[in-house]
Amino acid sequence: MMRTASIKLDVTAEQSASLRDLQSAYVDACNKLVPVASDHRCWNRVALHALAYTLLRSTTPLGSQMVCNAIYSVCKAYKAQKELGRIRKDKPVPIIGFKKSSIHFDKRTYTIKGDMVSLYTLGGRISVPMIMGQHQHEMLRSGMPKEAELICRKGKWYFNLVVEKEDTEKLTSGPVVGVDVGENNLAATSIGKVYGGGDLRHRRDKHLALRRRLQSNGSRSAKQKLRQVSGKEQRRVKHINHETSKSIVQEAQKTGASKITMEDLNHIRDNIKAGKRVRTRLHRWAFRQLQTFIQYKAEAVGITVEFVNPAYTSQTCSACGSLGNRDRHRFECLCGLRAHADLNASRNLARIGSGIPLSKAFVNTPDVPSGIDA
Repeated sequence: MMRTASIKLDVTAEQSASLRDLQSAYVDACNKLVPVASDHRCWNRVALHALAYTLLRSTTPLGSQMVCNAIYSVCKAYKAQKELGRIRKDKPVPIIGFKKSSIHFDKRTYTIKGDMVSLYTLGGRISVPMIMGQHQHEMLRSGMPKEAELICRKGKWYFNLVVEKEDTEKLTSGPVVGVDVGENNLAATSIGKVYGGGDLRHRRDKHLALRRRLQSNGSRSAKQKLRQVSGKEQRRVKHINHETSKSIVQEAQKTGASKITMEDLNHIRDNIKAGKRVRTRLHRWAFRQLQTFIQYKAEAVGITVEFVNPAYTSQTCSACGSLGNRDRHRFECLCGLRAHADLNASRNLARIGSGIPLSKAFVNTPDVPSGIDA
């Protein structure tokens, strides 16, 4: 499996200037490639290399291998556009722009020696110390370094190194844990735990209101404040999703689970029919990020992850299998079941993942007050 280690570089002022020169030349090369890829509708790495390699070598200061890396970056960007459905057969290929792009490095353009990394620049190789914590050291010791992306964030340089680790042996026996992700509650597990999202939603609404006020103001100080808060909400959401996914996988390990089942929510936003306020809120819902974090953390410890059709998982009774009534956080069924709606859905996901038919027996459960937000 592939993991990414984000390593901060301890660069001098001179080395930083060299890396900025390289970034400028790399961005220029990528932007020169874009019209070629667009006109020929070509994002195959080998075919685009044949079309544009000579052009880039004669018009940019990049070396041969870094030119190949620029071709790779453009191909990867257009393939991402195609996956998102933004490239259509009956319309011209859109022109994409590269500004402060990351620089792609491969085994021919970087070398790691202990806590130092040797990087290609326009003026020759430079050796830069890497600032690594215990997590980064463990990743490098346990896997094989592959390709990397060099990025500059707020004047600091980071080397995002992909490390290939051996796949952990998958668990073949054990219970199945269902995980239902949501907006009001981040997640609920069939084990019985609900991860509330009320505080996160409140903070995100505050960030949205702040951005709107600053954007409507338009003054120099407002624009400066916008730059200061840029990415703060995204970082907070990512941090909370990391904490939540780690807790879910740890709970699954404690129960000896061999599989985690989640909903396949692809294209869910295409079906949203609501007002602007609700659409804005739901389009900022980072459910895919949380599911991805759960998936790679689970697979790292040998737990299989399966995505299933979410149809009727929130409306079906996990006790008798018939359709019940859901009112906000409360689920009730004629059989007598009263439970938290997200917990009920997670239990249905667990049963789907295990392939066991829905239970017909009813077990008394505590009354769950309406409107709970764990």
